[in-house]
Amino acid sequence: MTTIVAIEYEDHCIVAADSITVGGNGRRYIHSDMAKISERGAFLIAGAGDAQPCDALQHTWTPPRVTLKDKENLFSFIVQKVIPSMRECIKNSGYDPDKDDKEAGFDFIIAVGGELFEVDTTFNVAKTKDNIYGVGSGSPFAMGALAAGASIELAVEIAARMSVNTEGPILVKKQFK
Repeated sequence: MTTIVAIEYEDHCIVAADSITVGGNGRRYIHSDMAKISERGAFLIAGAGDAQPCDALQHTWTPPRVTLKDKENLFSFIVQKVIPSMRECIKNSGYDPDKDDKEAGFDFIIAVGGELFEVDTTFNVAKTKDNIYGVGSGSPFAMGALAAGASIELAVEIAARMSVNTEGPILVKKQFK
């Protein structure tokens, strides 16, 4: 029901997302208050999947502060400090990924310090060798378009043409290192 793609470059990263949310009743919603990319302190966070954990992280989460020491190894910082904070925020919202419907779930792309990280329902943290990330049902279309040389905006537009659950306007955010 979402298309989010991101690319990490040497001096910055860029995250792009569509704007449609599909409710449990199948109704399609688009509203500027329901942006799929949010800024939380030093973080950009983009969420796909179940709305409740996405809303919790994007609107109520107080992320940990990034220190100079944390910047030396952001992957370790994400695993040691960010993931426990995310897990607590999501559980405090009433969503329990350990107990709730295993068919459902969520995926996030997180940017901090210009670096990208992908986090799934099990709170697994991943980085890619090619620095290209994608989550949501339309992301395979967008990632294919990126591999073929499309800009990040065009990649999401292509996903919107191919996936009924992807629709503009397209939101793009950059974060510099």
